[in-house]
Amino acid sequence: MTSFGARVVLAASNAARKVGQSLDSLGKSMEVVKNAERLVPSTRFVAVDGVTPTVSTNTAFVAPNASVIGDVTLGKDASVWYGATVRGDVHKVVIGDNTSVGDRAVIHVAKIQGDFPSIIGNNVTIGPGAIVHAATLKDSCVVSASAQVLDGAVVESNSIIAAGAVVTPGTVVAAGQYWAGNPAKMVRKVSEEELELMASNSLDTLELARMHAYECDKDLEQLTKDEAAYEDATTRDPEYFQPSPDGQKETGDVLGQGSPGLIFDSVLTNPEEGLKFNKKKEAAQKD
Repeated sequence: MTSFGARVVLAASNAARKVGQSLDSLGKSMEVVKNAERLVPSTRFVAVDGVTPTVSTNTAFVAPNASVIGDVTLGKDASVWYGATVRGDVHKVVIGDNTSVGDRAVIHVAKIQGDFPSIIGNNVTIGPGAIVHAATLKDSCVVSASAQVLDGAVVESNSIIAAGAVVTPGTVVAAGQYWAGNPAKMVRKVSEEELELMASNSLDTLELARMHAYECDKDLEQLTKDEAAYEDATTRDPEYFQPSPDGQKETGDVLGQGSPGLIFDSVLTNPEEGLKFNKKKEAAQKD
C-alpha cells in the first residue's frame, strides 16, 4: 500500500503531465509554418547559379557537416565523410559508385588556370585530408591520407597514391602503379595482395557508411530513447522487472504510469528497490 502523500504526488504529477500535453498540442495547432528542429543545422547541399548537386537515391552516406556544392553528381553507394568538401562551382564533379571521400578531404575543379573538371570513377578511396583538384581518378584506385592530385593529372585504375604524396599538374599515373613523394614518382607496381586489400577496404567502408547514415538520421526523440535504453541495460539487475522486448506491445498498468519497465526503478512507486537501483547506479559511475 502506498502512503496518502505518495498518492497525492502521483495524482498531481499525472494532472501536470496532461496539462503540459494539452498546451503542447495547442501550440502545434497554432503554428503557421511547421518547423522541425534539426540536431545538426549544417547545410549539406548547396546550389551555385541555380545548379544543385545530383545525388543518387542509393547514395550510402553524406555526413551532416560535409559540404556538397554546385554541379556535383554522387553515384550509388558513394559516401562523403565528416568535414569533407566537394565543390563544383566553376566546373563539374562526378563521383562514381561505391567511392568514398574521407574526412576533411577536398575535391575541387579549375576554370581560371586551365579548364578541368574532377572525374572520379567507381570503387575509389580518397583518404582523410586528401585533395583532388581538377583531376581524374579512374576506377579502383586509392588516394591516401593528405595526398594531393592536382590540375589535369590522371590516375589510372588500380593505382595507389601514397600518404602525403603530391601528384603534380598534368601528370599521368599508369594503371597498377604505386607513387610516393613530393613531387610524386613511381616507386613500384601494386601487388596482388594490395589489390585484394583495396577491394576489401572499399566494401568495409560501404558497410560503415550505411551504419553512420542510420545513426545520423535519428532525431532527438530516438537518441533520447537510445540513451535511456543503454543506461537501463547497464544498470538493471537481470533478476528484476524487465522492459518489454522491442516490437512487443506493452500490457498492464501500475498506478496510472504505464506498463512495467523503468517505472519500477522509481523510489516513489517502489522505495526499497529504488534505493537498491540508485546504489548500483552510483557504484557503476564510480567504476
